[in-house]
Amino acid sequence: MNILVLLKQTFDTEEKVVLQNGRISEDGVQFIINPYDEYAVEEAVKLREEVGGEVTVITVGPQRAEDAIRTALAMGADRGVRIDPEDLECDEWTIAQLLAAAIQTRPFDLVIGGNMAVDSGAGQVALRVAEALGIAHASAVTKLVIEGDTATVERDVEGDVEIAEVPLPLLVTAQQGLNEPRYPSLPGIMKAKKKPLEYLTVDDLGMNKEELAARTVVFDQFYPPQKKAGRILAGDFGQQVSELVQLLRKEAKVI
Repeated sequence: MNILVLLKQTFDTEEKVVLQNGRISEDGVQFIINPYDEYAVEEAVKLREEVGGEVTVITVGPQRAEDAIRTALAMGADRGVRIDPEDLECDEWTIAQLLAAAIQTRPFDLVIGGNMAVDSGAGQVALRVAEALGIAHASAVTKLVIEGDTATVERDVEGDVEIAEVPLPLLVTAQQGLNEPRYPSLPGIMKAKKKPLEYLTVDDLGMNKEELAARTVVFDQFYPPQKKAGRILAGDFGQQVSELVQLLRKEAKVI
């Protein structure tokens, strides 16, 4: 089975976001594999171990993104592909087009991505890739079973579970609970250094930069307003209720 994993390198979730001139500063920031994509890598490696085949990790990003690929290779993936967006201003549509173009040049049975990226929270890229490839997709998957040319998936749907049978080729996005990602072992890290990592440019994919222009524009980014300190109401229950009503009417002006 040929399994492709869509990977994104994101801010470490412990990092403090710093804005400079309406942009997020990357100075001195630690980057990691997007946590949801770790579930995708783990599931791909588990399937490869069960049925055989090859796992290829694909990302769109600058050279630093190769660190994330090497981590995925250390977890057990077989090869990596980095697509350099160069000077393109990328949004979810642009990234999906680049990924789909790279995927179309290679055989695949299954594509796995993270349910969303923790930096943007958009959850769009993987599903856009499926649409661009013209294949079925299932999002927020918490269980995946492959039997022949059919996949049975369990999906997280707002606190409940939906079960569906979907034919291959298929794209799924991994939700928390699908598995427990493994830590890269020392032997895995050493092997990862020798595994193939392919580098692609926009020209290599035969794509036009003008056609790849972002469909969305970010005009500004800003911190949320600072929360005011809470207020503790004194007196008995009736007095508290009376004061609360007055505050909601005169200060908050919501009633």
